Amino acid sequence: MRSRGSSNRLSNSGGGASFRSRITALVLAMFATMATVYVAGRMWQEAESRVYLIKELDRRTGQDHSSVSVSETLKLVACKEQLKKLSAIEKDLAAAKQEGFVSNVHSGNDGTPPRKRLLAVVGIITTFGRKKNRDAIRKAWMQSGAALKKLEKEKGIVVRFVIGKSANRGDSLDREIGNENSQTNDFIILDDVEAPKERSKKIKFFFAHAVESWEAEFYVKVNDDVYVNIDALGAKLSAHLDKPRVYMGCMKSGEVFSEPNQTWYEPDWWKFGDGKSYFRHASGEIYAISRALAQFISINKPILQVYAHDDVSAGSWFIGLDVTHLNEWKFCCNSWSTGSVCAAV
Repeated sequence: MRSRGSSNRLSNSGGGASFRSRITALVLAMFATMATVYVAGRMWQEAESRVYLIKELDRRTGQDHSSVSVSETLKLVACKEQLKKLSAIEKDLAAAKQEGFVSNVHSGNDGTPPRKRLLAVVGIITTFGRKKNRDAIRKAWMQSGAALKKLEKEKGIVVRFVIGKSANRGDSLDREIGNENSQTNDFIILDDVEAPKERSKKIKFFFAHAVESWEAEFYVKVNDDVYVNIDALGAKLSAHLDKPRVYMGCMKSGEVFSEPNQTWYEPDWWKFGDGKSYFRHASGEIYAISRALAQFISINKPILQVYAHDDVSAGSWFIGLDVTHLNEWKFCCNSWSTGSVCAAV
């Protein structure tokens, strides 16, 4: 009897647990269904809200179905950018024409007939205390007064002495040059200090000043102890008018001196390699460059490196450019022969 009662109690207990389990599952299913319906309803409401907002935005901005597409907008932006570039190119072309890159003939807008460029501007590099040299040059080949103007008019060659100013501006040195120039009117007086250590900078500023002041095919640098055959110079320059970028002279190289106590000491000697030899460059007595190179110097003068020697400095400015280097023996001034352009005196 005891065992049978125990068995009935166990059976009743198992049935109650099963019933409670089914109730729990049913409740969870109801909650899941309600959550699903709620989330779906929220998503539907948000979707409707987005559609409404888009339609309202289109209505207020007036775009609706007539709005410009993204691709069309990008095309409009690209077109505006092209117009800006075209305008900039037109300005650059106008500037190039003004600077002489386009044509060898200059014509004004005032109805005046076109005039040809000068053949050359020659700068004779001089300094204080060299008046005797300048007077000798005036008598020998440069001329003065009316004859100097005739040289410019008939042969297209302008010749000027080039000098800077004293470190003590307005002192007796400056006054002497001022008085001399008032009588001869044949100086380019640069606004930079006249000093032996500034010679390389002086050459740079001469070319920049000359190309900004005169429109010529060539610009020539000459020392004030050199005799120049103007006719031979003119003929040699004229033979190379067909070349756009010319660097012409008596080409040479030489040893780079690295010791401070040496006469021709080069502070930047380490830049020239272990061989300690300068690259090929025109001798400093006389050399010529074409207009495009003078313009290059004028534009880039603030960043052009200068070295201890002015001829090396000038050669360095052109070493990395697409330039025709002309090694012309007639520009070698150490000996005089028929057809030579120069002679050292």
